[in-house]
Amino acid sequence: MGKSSRLRLALPFAALAGLAASPVLAADGAAVQAACWQPSALQWKPGEELVVRSSRHLRIPDIAGLTSEHARPSPGTVRRVLLPPDKKLIALTFDLCETSGETAGYDGSIVDYLRSQQIKATFFAGGHWMASHKARTQQLLSDPLFEVGTHGWAHRNTRLLSGVELQSEILAPSATYAAVRTELAQAQCAAPLRSALSAIPDRPRLFRFPFGACSPASLAAVAEAGLIAIQWDVATGDPSPQRSARAIADAMIRNARPGSIIVSHANGRGYHTADALPLAIPVLKAKGFSFVTVSELLAAGKAVIAETCYDSHPGDTDRYDFVGGQAPSASPAWEPTTHVRAGRPSLPR
Repeated sequence: MGKSSRLRLALPFAALAGLAASPVLAADGAAVQAACWQPSALQWKPGEELVVRSSRHLRIPDIAGLTSEHARPSPGTVRRVLLPPDKKLIALTFDLCETSGETAGYDGSIVDYLRSQQIKATFFAGGHWMASHKARTQQLLSDPLFEVGTHGWAHRNTRLLSGVELQSEILAPSATYAAVRTELAQAQCAAPLRSALSAIPDRPRLFRFPFGACSPASLAAVAEAGLIAIQWDVATGDPSPQRSARAIADAMIRNARPGSIIVSHANGRGYHTADALPLAIPVLKAKGFSFVTVSELLAAGKAVIAETCYDSHPGDTDRYDFVGGQAPSASPAWEPTTHVRAGRPSLPR
């Protein structure tokens, strides 16, 4: 089957009904943030971006009875969106991955820059990461510029999971998201703002596969959960320490087109992304692009959906089934560098 036959266009399917309203309404989000955090508490603290190795393993939340009230999309993964000729919209996305046995970072310098420039973005947060970074997750949830999707529980390769393990990797992040949101809603600072909190979705709607790799079974499981699988059509290669800020910015500038979804990282493994954004965003703006969340992008046009997951061509993420020539492992002892088009995977710091 050729690449062209693997892609299909979908009219905004039923699961997207009302999706454009998912990001927090500006006034409501601003009210929650102002009530619960001083501006200094929102700002990045140097050192937060560091990945810390440890032996800790967080408890996977109970997923029993966790079903979706939303319409179930057809299995497939969204790579980009076809837009009307008069729209030049793109979506910046940042993965917040964290494996068991570590505390990944929070590169808040990226978030601070996006806020300073009023740039919208979507963060795909792992369940493990949200449990380790509750306050930062709540700040992202309540920010009118951002939306939060999920990215697996502990960044395990769903191609190699089945049964309860597969369900947990997909659904446990939704349970963590809901718990973190509930904790914010019950905080004393938010007590007078019940109506404003209703603007924060109860459950996430978007999911990104760890490693960008999936199987027919995992695609079906994501759809069954009422989640929309989101891939990308522009990879910056930022998990590689050898990838310079200039190269990351050039990849964004050169490859972005109307309807593009750009993948980067903000968990301490987007090594030079914070320096790349001030290089790329002014140029993209000068080209006439506007930045929206993934939900807003989906609502603005027709999703381009692939029947399988890949980075730049079908099959290229299959390599994550084998690490260093070893037998398949859903959760390797070290995490390969993802979304790098060329070169050898490097060890994360």
